[in-house]
Amino acid sequence: MTTTARPSDGTIETVPHEVHRLTVQVNESFDAFRERYEHAVPVFRSERFAKLVEEGADWQTVLDATKENAPHSFIIYWSAEFTSLMRLAGDRGRCVEYLMGNHTFAQRMYRYNPAVMLYAPLRTAIFEDADGATWFTVDQPSTAFGSFNTPQITKVGLELDHELAALLGFLDVPVPPGLQYS
Repeated sequence: MTTTARPSDGTIETVPHEVHRLTVQVNESFDAFRERYEHAVPVFRSERFAKLVEEGADWQTVLDATKENAPHSFIIYWSAEFTSLMRLAGDRGRCVEYLMGNHTFAQRMYRYNPAVMLYAPLRTAIFEDADGATWFTVDQPSTAFGSFNTPQITKVGLELDHELAALLGFLDVPVPPGLQYS
């Protein structure tokens, strides 16, 4: 089978857009909040999903497995703690970063524009400032996904705002005014 690549016409698209970063102070220690966050947003069960791919599972099976893996709609796909590395430069703040999302939400946008994967999963961070206060930060999903100017993608971005609000409510963290419960 021979495939011919379509020649590029050199099109370049530049899309300026505003993204709202939501940063909320958490009224507990870095370690305590991190533990509760990681319990509410469990790690992606990669072996289980790899097996579903290998078996060629139907999408409903993937949806069911995802719901089991994401009790509060989100899964951690990756995390890294940068504290020890930054301490080599003399910095004292603590920070752990996550890629948090849900591939079933992403799929509902992907079909319209695979470039949504630039923002899916969401980047989140838990950090401790110089005064020892703990903070949680994330870019508001609807402001990132709205930049694709596709109603179906924008709708899912707004749903993710609602899911994020519900997660923050569950974690007993102040919900920024830009988010709404569904």
